[in-house]
Amino acid sequence: MTQQLLRVNTLADLSDRRPTYLALGSFDGVHIGHQAILRKMVAQARLDGVRSAVLTFFPHPRRLLSGEEGRFYINTLEDRAALLAETGVDWVIIHPFNDTVRSTRAGEFVDQLVTHLDMRQIWGGSFSFGYQREGNLEFLRREGARLGFEPRLVTSLEMFDGRLVSSSRVRHALGIGDFAEVNGCLGRMHSVYGEVVRGDQRGRTIGFPTANLGLWDELLLPADGVYAAYGWLGETRYAAAVNVGVRPTVDGRDRAVEAYLLDFDREIYGESLRLAFDHRIRSEKRFAGLDELKAQIASDVASVRQSLS
Repeated sequence: MTQQLLRVNTLADLSDRRPTYLALGSFDGVHIGHQAILRKMVAQARLDGVRSAVLTFFPHPRRLLSGEEGRFYINTLEDRAALLAETGVDWVIIHPFNDTVRSTRAGEFVDQLVTHLDMRQIWGGSFSFGYQREGNLEFLRREGARLGFEPRLVTSLEMFDGRLVSSSRVRHALGIGDFAEVNGCLGRMHSVYGEVVRGDQRGRTIGFPTANLGLWDELLLPADGVYAAYGWLGETRYAAAVNVGVRPTVDGRDRAVEAYLLDFDREIYGESLRLAFDHRIRSEKRFAGLDELKAQIASDVASVRQSLS
């Protein structure tokens, strides 16, 4: 079944109206719980010969409703859309969450879904949308009887290490640099990507030139420290020692993500680099001088080489 990525500003922009099963939610991280719900929906849609779609919101409703600030998102919007598409859905719809959507009554929003998508089922792990979150399961059952659709509440029971998986759990694990937990909850290696930008080039002077990533300023970063990771340049993969933090031995000011790619020697400014994190090696700390820092980096690189060989 051909997948098509749609990114529209309003549901009114959709012109292809046909029977659709729709999953509704923020889906930040697209963790294994999200994946389980979406794959169940996709399988049912294919069995019934209808289209499957996801409608996700951006910005995240918590940004507007709770005033959430700073680094928050597990993925960029582009990554989230791509990960949703990988579940097999036919359409991925990015819908803005703004003051207009916030004040829209649940009944009006459901009418839009039925009008523009011909929605026959609405899927989710929970339902609480619309003005004052009036769009709950009871409401959807009443509206479904009137408009000809069925709500499908699929409570995710996906577990990792004996506990339920959630986006909040992933955020917490990222905040402490626990990639056994992060990657277990996501069902894949967590990755970030960005353009390689010029740094202060100090790494070159001590024999470890690094690639500095220009990252989205709302992307949640791992805890400061050094990590074993893989760096992807196009289709080519390299083992990498990645530092996240303020580099206290050097300047201690700006937080940065920089990667030393093992067995690599080429200028890649302006190219896109994706880093997939495997595990944390150590926390970030201040060294007495560059010689001590250089010795520690050499030890870090040896650890990465051994663990990712």
